[in-house]
Amino acid sequence: MVAIKLPDGSIKEMASGASGLDLAAAISPSLAKAALAVEINGECKDLATPLTTDSTVRIITAKDKEGLHILRHTCSHIMAQAVKELWPDVQVTIGPAIDNGFYYDFSRKEPFTTDDFAKIEDKMHEIVKRDEKIERIVMPRAEAIKFFEDLGEHYKAEIIRDLPESETISLYRQGSFTDLCRGPHLPSTGKAGDAFKLTKVAGAYWRGDSSKEMLQRIYATAWADKKDLKAYLDMLEEAARRDHRKLGRDMDLFHFEPEYAPGAVFWHDKGYKIYRRLIEYMRNRQEHNGYVEICTPRVMDRVLWETSGHWEKYGAHNYSGQTEDGKWFCIKPMNCPGGLLVYKQGIRSYRDLPLRMAEFGKVNRYEASGSLMGLMRVREFTQDDAHIFCTPAQMEEECITTLKLILDIYCDFGFKDVKIYLSTRPEKRIGSDEIWDLCEKSLANALSTHGYAFEINEGEGAFYGPKLEFILRDAIGREWQCGTIQVDMNLPSRFDISYIGEDGERHQPVMLHRALFGSIERFLGILIEHHAGRLPLWLSPNQVVVCPIVSEFDDYANEVAATLSKAGLSVTTDLRNEKINYKVREHSHAKTPVIAVVGAKERENKTVTIRRIGSDKQEVWSLTELATALQQEAKMPHSDE
Repeated sequence: MVAIKLPDGSIKEMASGASGLDLAAAISPSLAKAALAVEINGECKDLATPLTTDSTVRIITAKDKEGLHILRHTCSHIMAQAVKELWPDVQVTIGPAIDNGFYYDFSRKEPFTTDDFAKIEDKMHEIVKRDEKIERIVMPRAEAIKFFEDLGEHYKAEIIRDLPESETISLYRQGSFTDLCRGPHLPSTGKAGDAFKLTKVAGAYWRGDSSKEMLQRIYATAWADKKDLKAYLDMLEEAARRDHRKLGRDMDLFHFEPEYAPGAVFWHDKGYKIYRRLIEYMRNRQEHNGYVEICTPRVMDRVLWETSGHWEKYGAHNYSGQTEDGKWFCIKPMNCPGGLLVYKQGIRSYRDLPLRMAEFGKVNRYEASGSLMGLMRVREFTQDDAHIFCTPAQMEEECITTLKLILDIYCDFGFKDVKIYLSTRPEKRIGSDEIWDLCEKSLANALSTHGYAFEINEGEGAFYGPKLEFILRDAIGREWQCGTIQVDMNLPSRFDISYIGEDGERHQPVMLHRALFGSIERFLGILIEHHAGRLPLWLSPNQVVVCPIVSEFDDYANEVAATLSKAGLSVTTDLRNEKINYKVREHSHAKTPVIAVVGAKERENKTVTIRRIGSDKQEVWSLTELATALQQEAKMPHSDE
């Protein structure tokens, strides 16, 4: 017998060798029906895994995050099986679960199209109805390679050859289909249910290497039930309506030139006004929170990034070149070395710390063409960067002060649901374990002591230090990673910076890397989608448009515009010889926040009839009262600090 400790702390005695399914059945028939996998001592395993020692065990269902991940992973195998049954000549490569779904990469001469989706989905539903048992098979390396070579699955054989010698080679079989996989998986195809949908097809290089074959990637989504699937598909439709690239065109904010400047933004007047307004807002918040602002060169000697360690890790993504004198220069991919060089000017005292240096630095990083996506992923962007230099004793307080500022700023933009992740040391890093221990503990203590809930994100820290990541939830439930606070005791050592302590000796400061927006471009894209283009009045580039009903009232329209402009508002007039309904519809499409309509009654009474974006309701205001009200509404948050 083995003693199994359950999540509620109770102990259940089971015969040695009993499976996870046996345990679920011993707890309750309903749990056995819902069971998808089992967690044994913190590790997810197949439900058929035997329990041979005393263990802590949790039964995983589709209600669990892990259960949904396993369901999606199994669905990727079901999709691969469906494709193979429909087109036997296709080779399968890899098919992982991802956020909200899964994908599978296929090698096929004839390209897939969305017209193939219905046929593939029908076959997937057929495989689910068969309820084929899913079995894990362990094979010796040579046997597994031969197995896949005999099937004509050369990509699978290549994967196995490249695995470490110590790796256990496991395969999963469902009916006539067998795939290479670590698992775990559902016990049978029937457990996958029917709440899945194929969403798109795209190209993907084999193993992400542009020198290798272009494969075809089919994306799909999968959920525990049809209700969740429908909610997700509805969200996708809403996301398409809010797409910042579409709204950017409608609002005349920006465009891209993929042929001449891929991944770089061409700001139009209205878009650049928002861009500048974001910087103005952030500059105001920083100045009132003890920051100084610097500006460092965009092109500097490559040795700076070699010293920092960035070149070793990110060198392939940097833009660099050699000048006639033989020196290698780099267009800066991040602002850190420049900030460190500014700090090194002169002798710093402990009385100068904390020193908070901000920089709106334009940086360039090479991203693969296929990964570029509007403002969300670009090659050239502006970071609202800051580097805070402090003593070790000040580190925790500075982290909390910065964290509070970040959360307050997000609130100003309408983001009140924010998650915090503590990202710990990655496998490839610089610095000693002792320094990493100290930095990670300090961040965790700062959060816990001040009552902030957070989750651990194992191995996702920067290569030079752990970090806090801030995840925003937008109006339709999507999550976006934006701001970060990174604790760094390694770059100060590499650049040999110091301060003079109270004891008169040199000491090494702690360096905090901090970004609030992350990048101006990406944050603006998120803002546009969060607000569906209906930006707050203070942030809108064109706040009011005045439209006379007919040209007879052009003079009064100009008077209204002049009064509102005098109140500090951004105002235009639309004096075109068009019907008023056409004008209102056009300016609504362009997301102008306030449309002011004037005619005979308004001119006679010195009033204005306004319509707010997103509302059919009309409001009548006196001109003076409207100017005062909109002036107050259009004030930038915290502008009076």
